[in-house]
Amino acid sequence: MTRVLLTLAAPSTRQVQRRAHYLSALERAGAEVVPVFPGETPPDDCDALLLSGGGDIHPRHYGQEVAGADEIDEVRDELELAVTRRALERGIPVLGICRGFQVLNVARGGSLLQHLNGHRSQDGDPNIRHEVCAAPGSKLAEAIGSRPLRVNSWHHQAVTPDLLAPGLRATVVVDGVVEALEAPDGAWVVAVQWHPERAHEVDAPATRVFDAFVRAAR
Repeated sequence: MTRVLLTLAAPSTRQVQRRAHYLSALERAGAEVVPVFPGETPPDDCDALLLSGGGDIHPRHYGQEVAGADEIDEVRDELELAVTRRALERGIPVLGICRGFQVLNVARGGSLLQHLNGHRSQDGDPNIRHEVCAAPGSKLAEAIGSRPLRVNSWHHQAVTPDLLAPGLRATVVVDGVVEALEAPDGAWVVAVQWHPERAHEVDAPATRVFDAFVRAAR
């Protein structure tokens, strides 16, 4: 079975349900999930890497002082930047979600806008939604289609086109904010700023990104 390394935030009561969404989405797509938490040593024999959501990356990783970033876990930063760079070197598929989208951009040499108002839902009130449309011909469009879809919004940091890492392509841009990116050449490397694992909050086709990711890993 295809083994997917899933990076997660430090265990806590708050994280139990969030973690369950990722496990369910990956298992439904046919993957064996290998969770790894901050401070643990990840195995080096997985077939793909999923970078999950969570708090913010320390801005020192993109050459800035803290000016809006919060919920920083530097142990998680070190883990995820290391496994991302290793996965890119190995040429295995990578899927980044929310924080994972940002980690991928930073790992490739990009930067972040540390705070953006109006994009972060709160637990119990996931009412911030918006429409996205994947660029035709992109890996994301192959996965979820290129028709407009409604997705959720749980972030307060962002990538703008000028902060995009060299070699990455923006495949969804909404109101000047990059909402999806990918590596146009080589391995299947895709990231989205929204949370498709929260299937009840997005249009159904958005969840197909997990199927495409696991297929690419086979």
